[in-house]
Amino acid sequence: MKEANHMKYYIGLDIGGTTIKYGLVDETGKILEKDAIKTSIKGEEILQNIEKIVKQFKTEQTITAIGVSAPGIVQQDGFMTTGGAIKDFFGINLKQEIEKRTGIITTVENDANAAAFAEQWQGNAVGFHNYYCMVIGTGIGGGLVINDQIYRGGHGMAGEFGMMSVMNVNNDQNLELNSLSFTGATVFGLLNYYNHHSGKPKLTDARVVYDLADKKDEVALASLDFFYTAIAKGIINLMVAVDPEIVLIGGGISVNPKFITGLRAKIADLKSRNSDVRDLTFAEVKPAKLHNDAGIIGAVYRAIQAN
Repeated sequence: MKEANHMKYYIGLDIGGTTIKYGLVDETGKILEKDAIKTSIKGEEILQNIEKIVKQFKTEQTITAIGVSAPGIVQQDGFMTTGGAIKDFFGINLKQEIEKRTGIITTVENDANAAAFAEQWQGNAVGFHNYYCMVIGTGIGGGLVINDQIYRGGHGMAGEFGMMSVMNVNNDQNLELNSLSFTGATVFGLLNYYNHHSGKPKLTDARVVYDLADKKDEVALASLDFFYTAIAKGIINLMVAVDPEIVLIGGGISVNPKFITGLRAKIADLKSRNSDVRDLTFAEVKPAKLHNDAGIIGAVYRAIQAN
């Protein structure tokens, strides 16, 4: 039975490459219910699953709007210029597709931007006006906030620092392989480096690399150094480009205190060896607060703003 009150309720959908996390959220940002399902490789099946989720929540509350966090370059009208790992989302208007199926006003936001919105509303960016939220996972995404607003740029792709080159470039090389996403991400960077150099059965869990490093495994130590160096280069480039007040790191690996400690040490090391920036004040780098709920909360915050 629907509650007789004046609170507004929203559905937050966080569409990832492997799972779709979803929740019923009130106007204060409190998640009342949440769950997750596996992400299909087919866009039509994803849309059908979203329709089922919405129908489920509509039986419980009157839904004011739907907020969606999605991978890729997302335009403000909901058009997906790219769709990250979900190839069927390239070139569709996800907002229109969901509204057509549910009859509910929908807002679609890039996943890293949604994380930045969430941190602004309830996380570690409260009180800051200029900050960057980097999300480290399979690849690397980012949301850049300037004067309290997401900065989108001329084509909707501002903040995608995962695309920047951070390693040496060979003239005949695919530059994507030198990008921050391919060197500083958990899967493509840390695990790829370890698996390539160890000659052992492939690891799929970054925590194992840290455990091996604690035992002074040389390949694990070299893998972490490579990993930290790539991210530190990207963050230093970010610091001198936009001078944020704080840099927040999200993604599963950010909850590991050893990760933040190692990254801070590498940033300090690289900074100390550059006479141009050695004496400059850099923003603090710290973990994001909301972790796995960031996509849901940020998507709802964006929906509240838009409606």
